[in-house]
Amino acid sequence: MLRLMFVTGSLSHGGAERQAIAIMNRLASRGHECHAVYVKDDEPRQADRLHLSGGTLHCLHAGRYIDPRAVVRFAAHFATTSPAAVVAANPYALVYALLAMRASGARAPAVFVFHSTRILGVKEHIKMLLERSFICSADRTVFVSENQRRYWLERGLSPKHAQVIHNGVDTEQFAEVWNWEARANLRHGLGFSERDYVVGASAVLRAEKNHIQLVDAIAMLRDAGVRARALLIGDGPMRGAIEARVRARGLELNRDVIITGFQEDVRPYVAACDVVVLCSRTEAFSMAALEAMALCKPVVHSDVGGASEMIFPGRNGFLFPAGDTRAFVDKLAVLADRQVSKRMGNEARQAVETLFSERSMVDRYEQLLVGLCHPASAPRLGRGGANRMETREGIAAERSGLK
Repeated sequence: MLRLMFVTGSLSHGGAERQAIAIMNRLASRGHECHAVYVKDDEPRQADRLHLSGGTLHCLHAGRYIDPRAVVRFAAHFATTSPAAVVAANPYALVYALLAMRASGARAPAVFVFHSTRILGVKEHIKMLLERSFICSADRTVFVSENQRRYWLERGLSPKHAQVIHNGVDTEQFAEVWNWEARANLRHGLGFSERDYVVGASAVLRAEKNHIQLVDAIAMLRDAGVRARALLIGDGPMRGAIEARVRARGLELNRDVIITGFQEDVRPYVAACDVVVLCSRTEAFSMAALEAMALCKPVVHSDVGGASEMIFPGRNGFLFPAGDTRAFVDKLAVLADRQVSKRMGNEARQAVETLFSERSMVDRYEQLLVGLCHPASAPRLGRGGANRMETREGIAAERSGLK
């Protein structure tokens, strides 16, 4: 069994953090010794989800982007722990992991898991210029979608030994366990009737998630006579701007558009929706979309990142050009028919079970790590092996089989 160290920028509410925690917990349950490190103490809301069975949780308490004192603390922790391999989620975590290795004088193979596609803003572009050399120094790079891998390779990023491992969700945890009575009670408590068409979005209220577009879509649907209402599951810095847009569009806050605030468990709220949407300007391979699909919800997703690798239009949801509100509204109007949304929701669940289960995802990471640490003992995978989805051809074959 392996001693592994996982590094994240924080333990706040986010898809990269959720994925890292899921992998750690699964690997720990299989007997691996997993240690978690996070760089900044930014509301570690997901810390309670860790179940490391003897592993440790360590915060570096970095006070700025690169904090020399935090690097020194990490180096000491790294030397004490002596992991067989390090897994870093996103560039910021990788920078700290590699700097700590250099400062400690110790060495372990580094696996870099990249969750970003399009970089927004000047500050982010400058950071990426600084982080490129670290990314190229990682022993393995994992992209979470084929589109994301192609995007970065076309822009000159040349990591060593890159592969694709799609994100996955726990199909048991996200089973449709919420019965109709519980769903009806929650909808009633939120002020929705069964006749309302509830469009949900489960995401931190940040600019790149583009909740403003959902508000506009709800206004357009209601103008067309559809009883559409929005349920925004989450909170964040864009809340004030979203509320202002609700008022500007003539909608009523807490009636036509409800913002739940941060929720520790989003499942009941997702289950209360008729459809789930992502209007994002950038995504890699959305965990929120997969979680909604696992709860039998069709997903309407902007065609960014790996969306086209999880959404099969007309089968388990729809894609629309990012920023095209008219096209977005047209797709939502189709799903206002309950029979259509139920059929497509069932197919969404099937897609998750077939292609994007957490167990399958963790199998691939485990094989990668065992092969990296003990090349001679790495299993040889045949045609039906767990790395089939790691190639473009494998993705196409699995999609064809699902259809």
